[in-house]
Amino acid sequence: MNYDNILSEYSNGITTITINRPKKLNALNIDTIKELHEAFKSANDDDTKVIIVTGSGEKAFVAGADISEFANFSVKEGGNLAAEGQELLFDFIENLSTPVIAAVNGFALGGGLELAMASHFRVASTNARMGLPETSLGVIPGYGGTQRLPHLVGKGRAMEMIMTAGMIDANQALNYGLVNHVVAQEELLPFAEKLASKIMRNSSVAIAKAIKAINANYKDGKDGYKVEIKQFGKCFGTEDFAEGTTAFLEKRKADFPGK
Repeated sequence: MNYDNILSEYSNGITTITINRPKKLNALNIDTIKELHEAFKSANDDDTKVIIVTGSGEKAFVAGADISEFANFSVKEGGNLAAEGQELLFDFIENLSTPVIAAVNGFALGGGLELAMASHFRVASTNARMGLPETSLGVIPGYGGTQRLPHLVGKGRAMEMIMTAGMIDANQALNYGLVNHVVAQEELLPFAEKLASKIMRNSSVAIAKAIKAINANYKDGKDGYKVEIKQFGKCFGTEDFAEGTTAFLEKRKADFPGK
């Protein structure tokens, strides 16, 4: 599929999705959110084992939302913007059965940080800067930022980041637990691909069930332990389980069938 605002490339089980609006520092507008939804959905439905999402250029992952699109919105329009965006992209990514790694290659602000946080985990380049500056515009994060940031860094740090509208650098993000690794910018994508290769050695079926179980712990009304038990039990009926246990007993590497 051809896109106007993003690039999607598949190679050896990995789909790399790149937000490609360098003149706008890869800011998210409505069209880009729709295209990202289609790209993630397509990757999840094909032979892709891991998705890497990153930004074009050396300055920005995603430097926020495209403010010009919603500066004159009404209360109802603003609420609809957040609800539709969360459903179409941010919640969609979080609950995707294919692992998503955010390779944060520069500024990840506002909707950009929210996109990274919706991914299953994050790696960053040394020049990355992250923050939720929405309160400096008279608004709050609307794509899940007030919910995911406290889960990742703790309530107090999230309160400070949102109230001050400030940025933190990559090393501080690492210290906070917001990102898992920090590497030089030229090493970022190769490093993310190396992590993806490690993931691909394991059962895609089991990983999808692990994602579902882990996410259940963060959802109101869900008993994560019960979800884990159910997903654990379901694994026993899969070809991947049969192959994994047989390979272990035969002292060889497992050759998992795939999705």
